[in-house]
Amino acid sequence: MEDRIRKRITFYGRVQGVGFRWHARHAADSLRLTGWVKNEYDGSVTMEIQGREAEIDMLLQALENDRYIDIRNMDVRSLPVDEEERAFRVKSSW
Repeated sequence: MEDRIRKRITFYGRVQGVGFRWHARHAADSLRLTGWVKNEYDGSVTMEIQGREAEIDMLLQALENDRYIDIRNMDVRSLPVDEEERAFRVKSSW
């Protein structure tokens, strides 16, 4: 899959205590994306997501359309693809 990309995204807004991580995992699994998601001390959520850009965009749209999640801002960085990664997981907070 030469067209895979990896992004690190930090989400700000109402993103903790609203099922964000579990919604992200479900969407990632259904779209065959890999990576991880975790809560941060400051109330933000960080995710590393890997796959085709179209599917990553679909995951982001699913999160933005959730009625309990309110994403106010996102900080997005491109990263090298992790060739060994095979699944998406929820990391323990802190």
